[in-house]
Amino acid sequence: MDPFDAGAGGILRQPKAVWATAGASVVAFMGIGLVDPILPSIAKGLDASAGQVSLLFTSYFLITALAMLVTGFVSSRIGGRKTLLLGLAFVVVFAGLAGTSDTVGQLVGYRAGWGLGNALFVSTALAVIVGAAAGGSAAAILLYESALGLGMACGPLLGALLGDASWRYPFFGTAFLMAIGFLCITVFLKEQPKPARKTSLLDPIRALGHGDLASAAVSAFFYNYTFFTVLAFTPFVLNMTPYKSGAVFFAWGVLLAVFSVLVAPRMQRRFGSLKVLGGSLVLLAADVLVLGYGNHTAAIVCTILSGAFIGVNNTVYTELALGVSDAPRPVASAGYNFVRWFAAAAAPYFAPKIEEWTDVHVPFVVAAVTALLGAVVVVVRRRALTHEAEELEPQHASEDSVTVFAN
Repeated sequence: MDPFDAGAGGILRQPKAVWATAGASVVAFMGIGLVDPILPSIAKGLDASAGQVSLLFTSYFLITALAMLVTGFVSSRIGGRKTLLLGLAFVVVFAGLAGTSDTVGQLVGYRAGWGLGNALFVSTALAVIVGAAAGGSAAAILLYESALGLGMACGPLLGALLGDASWRYPFFGTAFLMAIGFLCITVFLKEQPKPARKTSLLDPIRALGHGDLASAAVSAFFYNYTFFTVLAFTPFVLNMTPYKSGAVFFAWGVLLAVFSVLVAPRMQRRFGSLKVLGGSLVLLAADVLVLGYGNHTAAIVCTILSGAFIGVNNTVYTELALGVSDAPRPVASAGYNFVRWFAAAAAPYFAPKIEEWTDVHVPFVVAAVTALLGAVVVVVRRRALTHEAEELEPQHASEDSVTVFAN
């Protein structure tokens, strides 16, 4: 069945509960890149350094990483609907408080609470959408993927539009939109059956005992350091107005979405997952080197182009992570993300520090090295990973991709 079919079960004929959850998902994913265009404005408004402001990403993703041990535990006990509402409530409260911050310390703390709420919501949203969808999971997964891509692309754009007037407005805007999402889910989404088996806090850690899953997680850790050096540190290098920076990262997000959903699966079928991943990591390393050493125009082009490599990597890493472990997919996903999100917390902290210790180019050298280290792990462990990558069925790619990215 064509998921775009307007008939029953098509993407355009889903229940209101599905649309409500998908709409809230767009805003949730917007929160990841929302602060990108306004980082320099925040630094100026709060009289803070680049390193201090970059902690907005560090606190957000550090809590997200730790929350991987909690989200399955919570949702398997209170159910998907209550977990979504709890996550949305956290985001509404802490995003709103972030807009009232008088110091960068307050803002970093509120961003951490926002990260917990986002983790609870996003890690549960896919399962809820699939469970509430009409006509099977294909259209529901495509709708969720679309929400993910739209959110990643539009987050910087919203940050720029609202942040041009004041750096506080994007936080208030997010709180307002998520409050609408809270009301919609309250009205339209009914409680779904709880999982038959409750997830323990240690299940994701136990899943990492599988050597191949641990290898995929370590490789993804190195890659994520590169990813979030681009996302969190580049705005200071570009040093553009919120509008211009937002446009750059909007284009970046569009490439990320297109290459993740449309291009990567086709490349995998033609060349194989590990060749695609290895080549993409090497190209990403070259891209960030040019970003760091090129002129301003080259930096803009390479920032946008990195979205293509990041989109490919996200998809392939996801399939590898879920294919190498015999643990249930949500548990394997949580363990894998518990490791890789720590890099998302580390990069925004260390990149400005490295610049202070050396110069503006060296953080990108480090990012290039970590991308290559990710490729080295894949090459060294290729025999174990190749067997699993070959067994993955193409139709599972979309579901796995959004599951791991969300979790």
